[in-house]
Amino acid sequence: MSDDNHTLPYPAADTEHPTLVIPGGQDGEDAVAPARRRKRWPWVLLIVVIVLALLVVAAEFVARSILPGVVRSIVVEQLDLPADQQLDVEADGILLPQLIGGRLDSLHLTTDAVTLEGITGAVDVTATGVPLQGGDLGGATGTIRIDESQFTTILAKTDLPVETVTLEAPNATVAGSVPVLGIPIPISLTVTPGVAEGDLELTPVSLTIGGLQVDADQVGSSLGSLGAQLTDTQRVCIKDQLPAGLTLTGLRIDGDEVVIDVDVDGAIATDASLLDKGTCVQG
Repeated sequence: MSDDNHTLPYPAADTEHPTLVIPGGQDGEDAVAPARRRKRWPWVLLIVVIVLALLVVAAEFVARSILPGVVRSIVVEQLDLPADQQLDVEADGILLPQLIGGRLDSLHLTTDAVTLEGITGAVDVTATGVPLQGGDLGGATGTIRIDESQFTTILAKTDLPVETVTLEAPNATVAGSVPVLGIPIPISLTVTPGVAEGDLELTPVSLTIGGLQVDADQVGSSLGSLGAQLTDTQRVCIKDQLPAGLTLTGLRIDGDEVVIDVDVDGAIATDASLLDKGTCVQG
């Protein structure tokens, strides 16, 4: 081979000979597709989260709509209350986890008027640890508000000479009559009511006989044992007038109402005897 046929060098890459990329080639797809997938999946995840959140909210709403009616029906049936008994029910906290766990943290029940064992009043009770599959409550406390007439009914079953009761916070005035030498003498006893060891406690403030305020010593000497009963602090058992599952923990006068604080035995949900009247042990 002679030097007349020189081998020409391969042209250098420059702007005059650009490298062509064939559209739709394998390299182009690999470069674009992953980028598109990376941009799309966060939005899909966000949509899924939103849908799940909406489902949880809807389920919570349904649970709160259904639960009060279910609880009300159970309470009305267990306490043998009228079918149209007004009773408001409210549960605390987020319900779904509690329903799944089978126990409600706290359940609040209120009614403006309910009659239990012959006593009518407004009731406000908060129960905790409420089992959904049956069983005892974790505990319950509440208040019962009664008017003068209902308080008169309670005191009329004691040994006090009660015809009427007038409330004037913080005291209550009991009016009636006692026989002296066969003659009924009107008396009026003002007391401050409270609770001691589950019993009603009446602490005398003043006493009038025949419209005249008298000294405690004079009453004791003229009326004997009855006088002592009227002038000494009295403990009155009213357990036989209330459900056995209720224990008095406090009592006070609020305006023209008597507010009774009670503690409820958690077993009242399973032991029907606790709904019956309690008993007073004679000392």
